[in-house]
Amino acid sequence: MNTNNKKLNPGLLELDLFCKGMKIDQSCDLEHDARMVTRTRAGLGSGLEIIIPSHPDDIYMNVPLLEKFVKDSPYTLIKRNGQYIIIKEGVVVAVIRLPRQPAFYTQKTSNGTIMSRVGTMQGTYLAVYPAQVCGYWKPEDKVNCRFCSTGLNVGYSEEGEKRVQDVVETAIAAKKQEGVTFVHFNTGYYDGNELDIIEPYVRAIKEETGLLVGVQCPPCKDLSKYDKLKALGVDHLSFCFELYNPEYFQKYCPGKHKTLTQQAFFDAMEYASKLWGKGRVSGEIIAGIEPIEDTLKAIDYITSVGAFPTICVFRPTLGTEMEDYQSPKYEDMVKIFRRMYESLIKNNIPIGIAPNIHVSLVVQPTDGKYFIEKKNWGYYKYQMKLSLLKMIYRPLFRLKMMFH
Repeated sequence: MNTNNKKLNPGLLELDLFCKGMKIDQSCDLEHDARMVTRTRAGLGSGLEIIIPSHPDDIYMNVPLLEKFVKDSPYTLIKRNGQYIIIKEGVVVAVIRLPRQPAFYTQKTSNGTIMSRVGTMQGTYLAVYPAQVCGYWKPEDKVNCRFCSTGLNVGYSEEGEKRVQDVVETAIAAKKQEGVTFVHFNTGYYDGNELDIIEPYVRAIKEETGLLVGVQCPPCKDLSKYDKLKALGVDHLSFCFELYNPEYFQKYCPGKHKTLTQQAFFDAMEYASKLWGKGRVSGEIIAGIEPIEDTLKAIDYITSVGAFPTICVFRPTLGTEMEDYQSPKYEDMVKIFRRMYESLIKNNIPIGIAPNIHVSLVVQPTDGKYFIEKKNWGYYKYQMKLSLLKMIYRPLFRLKMMFH
């Protein structure tokens, strides 16, 4: 077996793995060495959690394993001498680590609920889908997003509805055992009541744990409700409009088009971004479905209003209406993530300031630096600003946790 002597670009490897997936050699012992592969959070968590060594921060990612396109992947994971190694066509690409299964996954709450059915680790943060399955999955009027598998997961691989106390106890366990600093709540569509549903969870987590809290909900027409959400202590807000091209949005997100409209997402994101400030709100899009030109326009728009893009590489997840679609082309994705980072620099959007938040389901905005070919003064000035903000904020957060 040969070794590639060329210096590894961890960001490029991460992106290529998102696009091509990875096969598992029989030498691997994932049952004992890795986190279980679960279908949660719209199916994007259907792969293997891995850690790619990088500096200054390692890259956490969720590698596709089960989807149909993986059979053609040039990547294979093997275990040799106690190490996990990614090889490509017989050549060693990288030695990686596998995050262990959290101990709290098998523990039960005081109510008797297994904690892994309440919240799951996605990278280094705790992800919680607190309420019942998204209303777009109702059998009598099924208008779910075509790429989504939430209706296949919620209520099956996890509890359909989570008790507030169960969520708090799971978060406390994740904080103590895994060093979690961030809890992210994600809801589906519930006839405009999403923020009312999420409120008791946010209030309890902030009061009982002091952890950072993120919320992703459909846009609320009454924009003043976001003022109340901010007053509760929500640290991050995400608006998942998926696709920027209006025709693609209508075709692939029929429920959102019918009940919300694309403009509602834009209005809410712009309002929230002004309310929370630069870098505290994100616009979530999927790369690999609509034309690349539209995705680039989406990036420019999101950053122009002071938000940062959260870009999911399209994964044709098993069980969805799009499971037979092709995965995106790596070359196209490189252009998209390079543009993402260039736009962040241009609009001076702060990213990656909070401690220990590594998101495995997407190429994080901070990973965009790996796609920049020519680093000018603007690039280095931006890096210095981010470093300074981290030096100021992270000790303050740790101090806050000590006294909570």
